[in-house]
Amino acid sequence: MLFQQIRSAPTGAYSYILGDSNCRAGLVIDPVLESQEVLLALIGDLGLELRYILLTHTHPDSDQGAVTLRSRAGGAIVASTACKLPIADMQVTHGEPLAFGDEVIHVIGTPGHTQCSVCYRWRDRLFTGDTLLLGGCGDAVLPGGDPGRLFDSVTTRLFMLPPETLVFPGLDPSGRTVSTIAEEKACNPLFNGRSRDVFVMRMSVAPLSAFPQTKEKT
Repeated sequence: MLFQQIRSAPTGAYSYILGDSNCRAGLVIDPVLESQEVLLALIGDLGLELRYILLTHTHPDSDQGAVTLRSRAGGAIVASTACKLPIADMQVTHGEPLAFGDEVIHVIGTPGHTQCSVCYRWRDRLFTGDTLLLGGCGDAVLPGGDPGRLFDSVTTRLFMLPPETLVFPGLDPSGRTVSTIAEEKACNPLFNGRSRDVFVMRMSVAPLSAFPQTKEKT
């Protein structure tokens, strides 16, 4: 297997390259526009044929990164059916598998940060976009965002995964790179010991940015 995590220093946003080491089929998750040259160089160095460009959710900046990468390296842009994204070549739903070579990545529907947010699970790794961050979560203030659905997505879908599952976020301004489901369940201050009602109230009254939050005393 092939795996690379690429961080954009200006924003703290992460892009990911995954590949089959045998047939060299690969994909990119959330290509950041500012990381395009690094992504292209790594794809070339690894000898990958880019099959998919996966989006965990859509914003104008993430859309542009995907379009630019497709024009330069090929690959089909993949997004949730809920996005109704004009640039998408493929639309996927919760539970759908995507094969690249002998590797398979699975779609997990996680609406809340946006209506069309999804996460992707590959082997022992979970790519969460802005749905679940390291010690925090994305906000739910944009059109289509819903704090209640965000809470449900994290607690009933992501937190049900094996505790040793590695969590790779869409961004982290402090430079942290990975966590685990067990760590987030135990230590994430927005979910640990919080009821759904408290979470919704806090997100609604004082909307949080899509950056990890510092731990709170209880």
